[in-house]
Amino acid sequence: MLHLWGRLSSINVRKVVWAAQELGLEFQRTEAGGQYGVVLTPDFMAQNPNSLVPLMEDEGFTLWESNVIVRYLCAKHSDGKLYPATLNGRFDAERWMDWQQTTLNPAGREAFIQLMRRPDGQSDMNKVAQSIAATEPLLDLLDRHLEGRDYLLGSEFTMADIPVACEIHRWFGLPRERQPRAHLDRWYQHILARSASRGVLDFPLS
Repeated sequence: MLHLWGRLSSINVRKVVWAAQELGLEFQRTEAGGQYGVVLTPDFMAQNPNSLVPLMEDEGFTLWESNVIVRYLCAKHSDGKLYPATLNGRFDAERWMDWQQTTLNPAGREAFIQLMRRPDGQSDMNKVAQSIAATEPLLDLLDRHLEGRDYLLGSEFTMADIPVACEIHRWFGLPRERQPRAHLDRWYQHILARSASRGVLDFPLS
């Protein structure tokens, strides 16, 4: 059986759990990271020397790095569907997955840390403002891209939507007023309607 390590409060673990649920896979998940520890144990570090979650083990094969695990699961279990069939389609999906990890996530991370993980009254609001200023133009970009599209690659849900939607879930969950964006909001409502997102995108931020 597929075995995943990681706590659902981690955005990167949420990506992998959602992908497994989207694919209808049976899996075991072991709480790890944060308050659960585990990641510094010799057994865990032998499989992931980075001491980070998520970690996946599938029939003796181990992987770390969340977006790579999502790609692996979709390629193995949904080739031609969640994992696009054409070369152009695959790399279009890869582009958005990398954009989430290298551009959107770094922009929004500090606002999340300051507003959700700092004790009351200890948030650095200058850092929050800088993070918001970096993120809002990226949301505008995403909104423009989604005009006329149901999902990131067009009419079909693919692996590309999973990491980006997990990032948007985290941003939308911050305790701050949110600017409406018609195309982004419509896409996100489509995402929330997917049964496989339950237990992931309705998990409270912490």
